Amino acid sequence: MSDPYKILIRPLHTEKAINLIEKENTLVFIVDRKATKHDIKRAIEILFDVKVDMVRTLITPKGGKKAYIKLRPEYKASEVAMHLGLI
Repeated sequence: MSDPYKILIRPLHTEKAINLIEKENTLVFIVDRKATKHDIKRAIEILFDVKVDMVRTLITPKGGKKAYIKLRPEYKASEVAMHLGLI
């Protein structure tokens, strides 16, 4: 996978996702099912000009793929969320 716009489908805008942004500097996205953690990390870094500390993924009960993207401390997830219109 190379196109970052095809890897990241949409950000999640739930109460839990907003809490993670504020408390753990973590963004939550629904991503392409075939995307690897490395693909997701590269897409976030390219699109939002930030550095990613860690990516965790899981398959949802509906069959989608959710990614928890923790940013490095020098970058703020809240700034990216504002850019996306989440908060």
